Amino acid sequence: MFREKIKELLAQKEGKRAVINEKTNEMRQLLSNEDATDDDLTHARSLRSEIDDTEKELRSIEDDLKLYRKAAKGNPAPEHHKRSKNNEEENEEKRAFNAYLHQELREGEGTSGITSPDVAPTIPESILYNPENEVKSVTDLAQLVTQFQATTASGKYPVLKRATERMNSVEELKKNPDLAKPEFEEVDWKVSTYRGAIPLSQESIDDSAIDLTSLVATNANEQKINTTNYAIASVLKAFTAKTIAGESVDDIKHILNVDLDPAYNKAVIASQSFYQYLDTLKDKNGQYLLHEAITDGSPRTLLGVPVTVVEDELLGATGEAHAFIGDLARGVLFANRKDIQVRWVDNDIYGQYLQAVTRFDVKQADKNAGYFVTGPSATPASK
Repeated sequence: MFREKIKELLAQKEGKRAVINEKTNEMRQLLSNEDATDDDLTHARSLRSEIDDTEKELRSIEDDLKLYRKAAKGNPAPEHHKRSKNNEEENEEKRAFNAYLHQELREGEGTSGITSPDVAPTIPESILYNPENEVKSVTDLAQLVTQFQATTASGKYPVLKRATERMNSVEELKKNPDLAKPEFEEVDWKVSTYRGAIPLSQESIDDSAIDLTSLVATNANEQKINTTNYAIASVLKAFTAKTIAGESVDDIKHILNVDLDPAYNKAVIASQSFYQYLDTLKDKNGQYLLHEAITDGSPRTLLGVPVTVVEDELLGATGEAHAFIGDLARGVLFANRKDIQVRWVDNDIYGQYLQAVTRFDVKQADKNAGYFVTGPSATPASK
């Protein structure tokens, strides 16, 4: 009974997440349009309200899931069915991480991992304590580039070049002239495997006041985002370099208006220090040019172009002002062979073992789609 209810709640949870993602994408498209009307902004605010309501429903579903999982733990299945049933529930609960990870379990006495002293703040004596996440905003750059699902370990991805030829004027009933053939650039890619593992003692799992296994799985996913961001940033830093001098916005305008083809969907990925520079730019009337987000979740904009902020270290070093200005979707290709996958298994150390893996490759797709920009008083990042 509990398993069926958990399965139902998990399906509801995925449905709510899909709704949130869909409405968030729609809202961002409205707000990134520099020709947005008042009706568009009103619709964007309405979408923001709907997203907030759906997030509340999602949190309610997650609370119900915790209750049913706790109840299910108090009603174990017969011993000869226990392992298969546990595997089924693990697959359902880790649906967001996809299928099973197929690799051998590394075992051994004295393994260095998470033990009770490591998670002492979560183990109550007479009160419950739920730790808060450190306040740190991490942008998932993989959501901004072109992704495709790779089915092999390597291959080629065709990128269609922008059409430059024109049609010809033809008299009535005359034979159609040939159209110019589309031109492609092939991007070679080869996936790499990123993986790791960590054991948790059963004592720390039993005595924690929170769902420790879910907390560690969430942390593994955050490490995955850090990994993909670093790989994408390495590609961004390989684009043609430009330097901005002085406190004028003219150099940025030249990149957006002249250097980049008008067909590109432009965006700015700015380090914290470069964002500080952008935040000080003013027009001739003394008005700041950087516009803050209208609603939660909507992007900041500069000259109508969305601005995303990442930590300095991702694009250079602390204190250095760097940015990618251009079209991320056209400029970067992300070959996703296997998204983050985790597997919980029992281990002979009286605990559970989390194995996590992701496989991907990141390549430059269109070299003309953007520029790697160094701001004033910044030292170019080493490559």
